[in-house]
Amino acid sequence: MIGRSVAVKRSKGERVSALFSTARYEVIPLAGVEEDVVSHVPKDIKLTVTSSPKLGVNRTLEFCEGLSEAGYSVVPHLAARLVADEVHLAEILFRLREMDVKELFVIAGDAEEPVGKFDGAGPLLRAMGNLDHTVEKIGISGYPESHPVISDEATIRAMEEKAPSATHIISQICFDAKVTGTWIEAMRSRGIELPLYIGVPGVVGKQKLMRISSKIGLGESARFLRKNRGWLLKIFSGGYSPNRLIENLAPTIEDPKNGVAGLHIYTFNELAKTEKWRRETLERLGEKNEAERMHVSSGKTNNQ
Repeated sequence: MIGRSVAVKRSKGERVSALFSTARYEVIPLAGVEEDVVSHVPKDIKLTVTSSPKLGVNRTLEFCEGLSEAGYSVVPHLAARLVADEVHLAEILFRLREMDVKELFVIAGDAEEPVGKFDGAGPLLRAMGNLDHTVEKIGISGYPESHPVISDEATIRAMEEKAPSATHIISQICFDAKVTGTWIEAMRSRGIELPLYIGVPGVVGKQKLMRISSKIGLGESARFLRKNRGWLLKIFSGGYSPNRLIENLAPTIEDPKNGVAGLHIYTFNELAKTEKWRRETLERLGEKNEAERMHVSSGKTNNQ
């Protein structure tokens, strides 16, 4: 019985390691970041590219075009409130076809007022269903913690509305692993079974956050601060550790009933530091898994 118990633990540790191997990086399409990606990020890392009212949809698409030409697999964020109408949407989908992009992350977006007829991800997804496109995978957002301006009940209803048009869910940042686990349990109990990519912050310092905040616009920065107040307090007080968060999330990641398909790492463009942390984590997990395998092997030998 002891040998069997340890063997299961070993398998779970290897699953966390596997998710680090296939983690996605979220990047903000600011000037100079494309060069940082090429310098520090391996080609097998999938990149998701944000969309914001200040930078606009076109900037997201141009950034994706550049990274795609450099050999990366890219996932543009499509903010519904920045899309004017079906004609504009069709133009975006045509550009994705030209880039051979097969995946989108569809969100409502941070614009206070929509530029056109789409006030949320749901209506845009329905419009996509009536258009010709080559997108095969569509991610939608999930909120383990309360949204700053939308009630919890409203976010749950919105997810239920969007789920039939989506292939997976990407969660927003949550520093409390217990809250994330409770949210997943509640979501699964509502019958939402889409695979989940858990959103976790990478290695980021307060100076980097302040620089990015000044570039993406005051309104968007304020909304980000409201959404992530607890986590930001940890960073600014020096109390944040991505390793501790991953360790606390491990039981949730390892439990197959939670349907965790991967990790979505919010890099805040700290690409060199985040990639170094990912590689070091993989090495540490590999050593831990090997030690557990040796322990299992030793236990079997002694039992014999």
